[in-house]
Amino acid sequence: MKYSIKSQMIAIFVGLTGCLLFALLFINMNFLEPYYVSQKEDAFIKMYARLKGAMESGSIETQEELEEIWQIAENNNLSYLIVDETYSRMFTNVNDMDMLKRQLAGYMLNQAQKTGKVLESTEEYEIARSRNPWNKEEYIEMWGTFDDGSVFLIRSPIESIKESAEISNRFLIYIGCAAVAVCILFIWYFSKRLTAPILELAALSERMANLDFNAKYTSGGSNEIGNLGDNFNRMSERLESAISELKSANNRLLKDIEQKEKLEQMRNDFLGNVSHELKTPIALIQGYAEGLKEGVKDDAESREFYCDVIMDEAAKMNQMVRSLLELNQLEFGDEKMKFERFDLTELVRGILQSMDILAQQDGVEVIFRQETPVYVWADEYKVEQVVRNYVSNAFHHVSLEKIIEVKIKILQDKARVTVFNTGTAIPEEDVGRIWDKFYKVDKAHTREYGGNGIGLSIVKAIMESFRQKYGVINYDNGVEFWFELDVK
Repeated sequence: MKYSIKSQMIAIFVGLTGCLLFALLFINMNFLEPYYVSQKEDAFIKMYARLKGAMESGSIETQEELEEIWQIAENNNLSYLIVDETYSRMFTNVNDMDMLKRQLAGYMLNQAQKTGKVLESTEEYEIARSRNPWNKEEYIEMWGTFDDGSVFLIRSPIESIKESAEISNRFLIYIGCAAVAVCILFIWYFSKRLTAPILELAALSERMANLDFNAKYTSGGSNEIGNLGDNFNRMSERLESAISELKSANNRLLKDIEQKEKLEQMRNDFLGNVSHELKTPIALIQGYAEGLKEGVKDDAESREFYCDVIMDEAAKMNQMVRSLLELNQLEFGDEKMKFERFDLTELVRGILQSMDILAQQDGVEVIFRQETPVYVWADEYKVEQVVRNYVSNAFHHVSLEKIIEVKIKILQDKARVTVFNTGTAIPEEDVGRIWDKFYKVDKAHTREYGGNGIGLSIVKAIMESFRQKYGVINYDNGVEFWFELDVK
């Protein structure tokens, strides 16, 4: 990330460390010497007071006092020279007094070279910066007189402080660079520890934005970020629950809407189809009933024929209504299913035996060679309806060689039942619509055997309630209907 918190923290702390180092160097270079000079002024005044007291009391001539004064001078890097008023006695802490004597004489004769400014001046002494004409070095010097008429000079070189400042500056640069490097490492480490939970929270928020609520904050911690992570987790759980409830409610609403639309469409289709299908039998019943009433045919045989037609059409109407009610229950899930394990071979054999008379009357050869049991899981009664519809449909449309062949094939964990009949293939444009209610490929032929176009719709509803596959295959010499069931 271009502007990540880690990079900003590193930049800020490194910048602060660099600024601090630069400030120290600037202060060291510009204020160390004035500070040193001010401290030296205090040391000069204290040294002056000690020398003045020793001269006035005469203790300066004692070895003990001299040693103490020498120690103070050495500690403060001071050189001093005292000359009494008779110029007969001199007191100093240096071996070579010539330079100090010449400088003192120059001050007394007002011939000393002074550089810079006078730092402090009183009636008894003067403190100033001066440059020695002989060695070209700069000093802080204090000269004056004591009450007994003695003159004195106290000197301390400034070059030493300049050298110390340069050494200090170099030391600060080295230490500063090392400190910056160490600072970068520490900042990188702690910023990583600080930003890692933040990055985890950012990734968590992104996943939550994409409705992925399995993401959880795992870094923990008892600080503010840890509390924020716990809040994220609680928010994720509540959002997941809320969205789940919302989706469930939305799904229920969509299902209700779809169900309502489906009911309305089915109602319209039902009314249209039923009115169409009932129109012919009602017209026949009405016509034959009026004929009986008006006595169109007086003989008993004709009346019996008229009654048979009326009863036949009424039976067809009754069968159609029953089939519609059964289909309606299947489509809306009102029909209770009882799944059990049964022998599919025995079931098919029983259906074919019940239709044996029909086969003999129509001269149809029915072939079923399955001998071994095939056990499947399904509602046995519903499976019997499917097989019976397929076989009945085959009987109604068989032609040519008049062969009906039923097979049971095992395909991995499925058992496929196929019902083949010789005859005319179903037109391709009608293959997808034969499962619709009241749809008939050959209306005249269907009317001839009393079909109402509901049988295959019942097959479709049953197989979809089983969640199993079904279909039809056209061959050159006939048609094959099939469906599958679970064997496990």
